[in-house]
Amino acid sequence: MVTHSADPFRAFADPTRRAVLRYLLERPHTVNELADHFDVTRPAVSKHLRVLKQARVVRERREGRRRIYELDSVGLRAVREYFDSFWDDALQAFKRAAEAPPGNSRNKPTRKP
Repeated sequence: MVTHSADPFRAFADPTRRAVLRYLLERPHTVNELADHFDVTRPAVSKHLRVLKQARVVRERREGRRRIYELDSVGLRAVREYFDSFWDDALQAFKRAAEAPPGNSRNKPTRKP
């Protein structure tokens, strides 16, 4: 069960968090690097990172006193698998529709009176 705070879709809902994820694609960054790159305060960046960590799409590692943030491939893979299931279902539905016999009522366009 996914809790509200661990929901990756909640984490992706915020445009700043999406931008942070995009920026982390380049390489891992410290909180200060992230705060310098974005027009938000360091505490705001930390809050965004906390949400992303709870959603398991970002992980933190320590190097001395610095905290380095990077994408969490395990969490991102779970999100991708979720969306891939939609594509699989959509492709199967498309295949069924394409292979249906021509007289099938599901394939007929509806006429307006």
